[in-house]
Amino acid sequence: MDKERVIKILFYDFEVFKYDWLVVVIDSDTHKEHIIINNRDQLEQLYEVNKYNIWVGYNSRHYDQYILKGILCGFDPKEINDFIIVQHMDGWQFSDQLRKIPLNNYDVMPNPPVGLKTLEGFLGSDIRETEVPFDINRKLTRKEIEQTVFYCRHDVEETIKVFIEKIDDFHAMYGIVKAFPDMVNLSNIGDTEARITSKVLGCVRKNFRDEFDYFFLPCIQLKKYKAVQDWFEEKKREALSNNIQGKNDAAKKAWYKAQSFEMIVAGVPHVFGFGGLHGAPDKPIHKKGLLLHVDVGSYYPSLLLAWELVTRAATNDNYRRVYDTRMSLKAAGKKKEQAPYKKLLNALSGAMKDITNPAYDPRNNNCMCINGQLMLLDLIEHLEVVPGLELIQSNTDGLIIWIPDTDEAFNMVDDICYDWECRCSTEKCNISLGLDVVSAIFQKDVNNYLWIDAKGKVERKGAYVKELSRIDNDLPILNTALVEYMTHGTPIEKTINDCTDLIQFQKIVKLSDSYKWVEHEHGNPELVQKGVRVVKTYYNYTHTKRYTYKSYRVFASKDMTDGRILRCGGKRGRPEKFGNTPDHCYIFNESVEGVQTPEKLDRQWYIDFARKRLKDYGVSA
Repeated sequence: MDKERVIKILFYDFEVFKYDWLVVVIDSDTHKEHIIINNRDQLEQLYEVNKYNIWVGYNSRHYDQYILKGILCGFDPKEINDFIIVQHMDGWQFSDQLRKIPLNNYDVMPNPPVGLKTLEGFLGSDIRETEVPFDINRKLTRKEIEQTVFYCRHDVEETIKVFIEKIDDFHAMYGIVKAFPDMVNLSNIGDTEARITSKVLGCVRKNFRDEFDYFFLPCIQLKKYKAVQDWFEEKKREALSNNIQGKNDAAKKAWYKAQSFEMIVAGVPHVFGFGGLHGAPDKPIHKKGLLLHVDVGSYYPSLLLAWELVTRAATNDNYRRVYDTRMSLKAAGKKKEQAPYKKLLNALSGAMKDITNPAYDPRNNNCMCINGQLMLLDLIEHLEVVPGLELIQSNTDGLIIWIPDTDEAFNMVDDICYDWECRCSTEKCNISLGLDVVSAIFQKDVNNYLWIDAKGKVERKGAYVKELSRIDNDLPILNTALVEYMTHGTPIEKTINDCTDLIQFQKIVKLSDSYKWVEHEHGNPELVQKGVRVVKTYYNYTHTKRYTYKSYRVFASKDMTDGRILRCGGKRGRPEKFGNTPDHCYIFNESVEGVQTPEKLDRQWYIDFARKRLKDYGVSA
């Protein structure tokens, strides 16, 4: 990469029809907009000027970059479009010619994928869609071209907003490129984290034939719960005798997914498998007192280094270099600077199990996951001797426990944890435990909880209480109401009734490909009651309005003439209500940025819904 060159960022989006194509490109430095319609020469000129810059798109890793390259190669973009969208093929498979067009493409689409319109909805933007069908079998009219340009420009502008919200991810990837110029360059900035990790480690694909020759580490001292280790040994014999390694990738993944072992550990139901362990009481928990979060710092990366389980496909010692750099930056409190290194460390785990990745080493991945679980199980077994200890939850890299608030109990825990650290660490790398004091916890299950530490810092996980962002913003008022109640005791109804920002009440729904259209009930409803022992009451509407948009922003309505929003044309043959939507709602797909709540907003629906969610945590309010 030329260090003297000033790198610019361009945002782009293509629209392709049978007889027309267009692209909108916005230069982030000059704010100049380029609109190119059916003109390969203009596109080539723009590309030649900016071929060494970064092109940012939404889903451009899978779509737009191949449309751009295809047009430059002289292919019909509609053929590439159909190859990708209709035939569900990867764009690079269309022609080897595409590889000859270098492009520094960066895709802001999240993983797992989320449609741009959904994120636009979360942002509060206008989510109305073009009326020009993409399967139109003729040249577009001037008016249709203008409308397509309008919506394409809108999508590029929204892509810029998403990029800004995810700027830390970009800086992390760019940081990797700058940190390892001998292994990667700017063309790799659009790679997945797993792919760029394999390049930094200099991985050379190897055909390992020992996927199930995993072994157990000598530091593990299980007695009471040794049945779990025995189960993994049994699975090893089963996999070898049935030649699971020789199965195709889909069959092998299905086998892995089907393997699980359930056991009561420390009085708590646990599930073990080839992915990780999870354990939590059957009932929700709200507990105060001396709670400890026993956390293994950078668990998997430390385990890989301590026991020499880094992928055998690596040809250098960069994983150690990345680890040491990240730990130094973390110790110095440099959160942003350590982000690129943290991504590399964590990405290797998935890369080692991905058959398409050069870092593929399934045996070492199995060793890491299995021993990681057994080591934590070992820790739980040894902690059980602490009088009065209660296990609140266990997960992939740590535990939450409750102990009596005495020096004796705390010192016992501290001594057991120190002994575990000494047994599990090696001269290659320390595996360290952190003991963070938690003052209160609200727990629905192992994947949904909120706790408050001794300094008042809040840690939260799960859809109901997670920290939302501008691009993860569905029914945000519910999360706010629950968190305010849990952390400050604020009544649910106060949080909801005091809020006047309409976006906080939005619910975004998207019509999937399994359905064909949407209907919104309206008019004067008839109250209907059905059933004998259990009587169900609902409103029957005789009128509906039909829509074919993909995305909708809905709000609970006090207006009884507003009915349900329904997805139609599915396999069941009858309309179905979108999940988590009210029986009386209205659609507002225009921008809600800065819009105040109207009188018709049914706040009581949100209050009832929030209380229902809070009850899932074992709390009535």
